[in-house]
Amino acid sequence: MTPQTLPKKKKKILDKVAMAVFLKTHFLFIVLMFSCLLLSGSKSVFHIKDVLPILPVQVSWPIVNSLYSVVDLLPSFVGAVSIANNTLQWKGACFYNNTAFLELHNKTGSRFGGGTIHIKVNNAHSYSCMDLYIFASPYRVTWDYYALSREHTFQIKEWESQAELEYVKRKGVSIFLMQAGTLGTLRALWDVFPLFTNTGWGENSNIGFLKKHMGASFDQRPQPWVSNLTTEDIHSGDFLAISKIRGRWGGFETLEKWVSGTYAGHSAICLRDAEGKLWVGESGHENDKGEDIIAILPWEEWWEYELTKDDSNPHIALLPLHPDLRAKFNQTAAWEYARSMAGKPYGFHNLIFSWIDTIDGNYPSPLDAHLVASVMTVWNHLQPAYAANMWNEALNKRLGTQGLDLPDILVEVEKRGSSFAKLLTIPEQDNWVYSDGKSTSCIAFVLEMYKEAGLFGPLASSIQVTEFTIKDAYSLKFFQNNTNRLPKWCNADDTVKLPFCQILGKYRMELPGYNTMDIYAHMNEKCPSMPPKYYRPQNC
Repeated sequence: MTPQTLPKKKKKILDKVAMAVFLKTHFLFIVLMFSCLLLSGSKSVFHIKDVLPILPVQVSWPIVNSLYSVVDLLPSFVGAVSIANNTLQWKGACFYNNTAFLELHNKTGSRFGGGTIHIKVNNAHSYSCMDLYIFASPYRVTWDYYALSREHTFQIKEWESQAELEYVKRKGVSIFLMQAGTLGTLRALWDVFPLFTNTGWGENSNIGFLKKHMGASFDQRPQPWVSNLTTEDIHSGDFLAISKIRGRWGGFETLEKWVSGTYAGHSAICLRDAEGKLWVGESGHENDKGEDIIAILPWEEWWEYELTKDDSNPHIALLPLHPDLRAKFNQTAAWEYARSMAGKPYGFHNLIFSWIDTIDGNYPSPLDAHLVASVMTVWNHLQPAYAANMWNEALNKRLGTQGLDLPDILVEVEKRGSSFAKLLTIPEQDNWVYSDGKSTSCIAFVLEMYKEAGLFGPLASSIQVTEFTIKDAYSLKFFQNNTNRLPKWCNADDTVKLPFCQILGKYRMELPGYNTMDIYAHMNEKCPSMPPKYYRPQNC
């Protein structure tokens, strides 16, 4: 009989016996640890985080789970070391007293010279820990680690260009600390990997992340989990809020929800044509070539895909328009806009700018604009075309320039006496045209159609819907507010009567702030979004 086939009760007894054996056989080891602690004063030979790999799973796994999370993958900006600032000091994860300075030289006789970062690390919390660091400029990203309490040097043999040399002279080299240390970073990688896997493990990881970092509930609904809906009750302008919780898109949406505070990660819109046929307009539909495009699909085709082919375990809610707004909805104008956008690429250009509105109020710790710039720098080197599509064009528009790549953009910002953090907060403009046309993410496409259909009224010209997140959209006071007027099939099998119609999904969807916000000029252009409360000032 193997341990796997033992009855649970016997297995628990064996686990306890194993634990007792471990403690007895390692008694001298434990005594040695505490003896060294007493001999060395405040510094321990080992820290609990450092010895986790040698502890049995029953002991180490609960400790690891309590110490680390996916967020520990994010490096923390500690400062920029420059020739003008030789007093950079900070507290590390392992070494509590650290200083750094930058020396410029040309020891290799190269065209632009090189440099040395001198880092002195002291006061380790234990003898077995180490700190991981990332060093970045707009032109490079590299890393190193330190385990000994002394001065270390990090050599940069040659600056990439005169522009990098001038940038480093003015702004220095940014230093980031992996706050979780070595084991924490590896553990966080182990945590983040399943978010993007199309498995039950991945689904549970996404649910666990959203519960922990956003306070989401994920209460299970009674079956059936598919509504027996009647399409005659669905009208032009009705909003589809979609939440995916496994696979590639599930992982992406989880991170999007966390940073923006939205409880849905995708959206689409319903449309009826002149003959009364029901269609779905969606930005982010994957075509046969694997490209994410804007598509107008027959309802039957779209719904069949969600029911049988979408392996991300989609949860879908139908948000019916309020009758007054339905009466205003200009179906002809909506169709004209939809046809003009069909087949165009998904709006990657302005994807991140609906999230970032403020200098420091949209970044969950330890995220900040420095880290965003460094991530962009990495992508700029690995996939230049992808980086240009994701942000370079949008950043150029904010500067009023053309064709600058990311390093040149960062240099230009510094020349103007501004900062990259401020540049990111400049609102997107709905009338901006990119190299591949107007750029609309899933939610911008829906709201642009609302704009064209007249739902924003006289305020339309003073509202940039490309600045809206999905949460901003479902918070609009646009939807049916009388649950007695919802279709009879709406939530008919659920014990909880939601103010909207969930039509698919095992877990009950939550949309905090649903249908509560009146429109106003320049809305959602300066709003913070800090988890877990996601406080939103009035009229931001």
